[in-house]
Amino acid sequence: MTEAETISALKRWREALAVYLQPRVLIVLFLGFSAGLPLALSGSTLRLWMRQSGVDLETIGLFALVGTPYTIKFLWAPIVDALDAPVLSRLLGRRRGWLVLSQILMMAAIVLLGLCDPARVAWYVVFGGALLVATASATQDILIDAFRIESLPESEQAAGMASYVAAYRIGVLASTAGALFLVTGFGEWGFGLGTAWMLGYFAMAVLVLAGIATTLLAREPEKSAAAEASHIAHLGDSPVKRVLDTTFSAFREFLSRDMAILALAFVVLFKFTDAFASVMTESFVLDLGFTLAEYAVIIKGVGLAATILGGFAGGFVARAYPLATSLWIGGILQATANLTFSAQALIGHNIAMLTFAIVAENFTSAIGTVIFVAYLSALCRNPLHTATQFALLTALSAVGRTYLSAGAGYVAAATGWFWFFVICMLVAVPGLSLLAWLQMRGHFEALKPAKLASG
Repeated sequence: MTEAETISALKRWREALAVYLQPRVLIVLFLGFSAGLPLALSGSTLRLWMRQSGVDLETIGLFALVGTPYTIKFLWAPIVDALDAPVLSRLLGRRRGWLVLSQILMMAAIVLLGLCDPARVAWYVVFGGALLVATASATQDILIDAFRIESLPESEQAAGMASYVAAYRIGVLASTAGALFLVTGFGEWGFGLGTAWMLGYFAMAVLVLAGIATTLLAREPEKSAAAEASHIAHLGDSPVKRVLDTTFSAFREFLSRDMAILALAFVVLFKFTDAFASVMTESFVLDLGFTLAEYAVIIKGVGLAATILGGFAGGFVARAYPLATSLWIGGILQATANLTFSAQALIGHNIAMLTFAIVAENFTSAIGTVIFVAYLSALCRNPLHTATQFALLTALSAVGRTYLSAGAGYVAAATGWFWFFVICMLVAVPGLSLLAWLQMRGHFEALKPAKLASG
């Protein structure tokens, strides 16, 4: 490498680092904390409270259904594209108005759930409170995604997502370990169990103010102007008609693009290599003789750190290289990381090797995820349909994890662990083949006008 090439490479990496200090990227970072905060409050933290309150295991198991809004949020995403939030959109703008409304509702729902002591009220009342928290949280997710896509130029999308993921993890940590610490402290100060948990939930509701403050400090995306003009033009239409028109238009606009079906197939397959392996990772670890405690320490410790660092590394890669090149880097890394588990299968019970394997898998998976989300964001080019199209694309990307991976156990049983993880690497080939085809056919070149428009 010549001196000029070295200087150019160093300049690219300095620019990649500097992007994380951009005000609009920092806004996305703090919104990531707000997004991660409510997840456990209607999930794992709530289940701990219920178990401490003496709720039976059968009822606690039913609370897995509380996560449904996160899965079907695309059903109401068109509402936030088609309509304005009452009063708030007029004061704050289209996206920020909806975002503040969802955060206010989320704060109220967390307070309501804190009042639903599982030891005193019927389980279905607690379920209803948890469902309200999850629904408000899923709605906030829709709006943060739309805000991020419309606020950041394409060159900053991956960096924004990396910041979002890191802060999201911190938000989850606050509502799990942080909430449990507070509840324990309240108990030591003499409060009863129900009161201690109630105060813990109230404290979590106060933390939502961080998201509200961030939204108020943010600037409304410039792309909202086109959508606001469209809303004014259709003021005479009924809200139902506007929502239905937005839904159909979002589908029609996307499917009218060149190679739209191939792009959707790529969305399904790109993360399939990760999904296929992750279904069996816990069983693999136990079969090799590792204890749950050993696995938990690794996955919650260095595994979490590797995920956060991998997210930032993915942001650096996407900033330094074109989108197609970045997808190749992320796709190959996340596929080959499966071979560390094949090596683990040969070595057997070895803590150091398992730590390395978990770090490699989490790090490369995070790189691939951040770059992949940058690609999904680039596909959402029309500000009239951002929330709807991104919600649909993320739902489609979950097909590999939810459905295509269902046969992973049969494959593992038939081949053994070494060859199973080799196969996990090989299932990346269809997605990478589609990536090559899309690149050759100019798919990524077609995204360049959107890059320029957003920059």
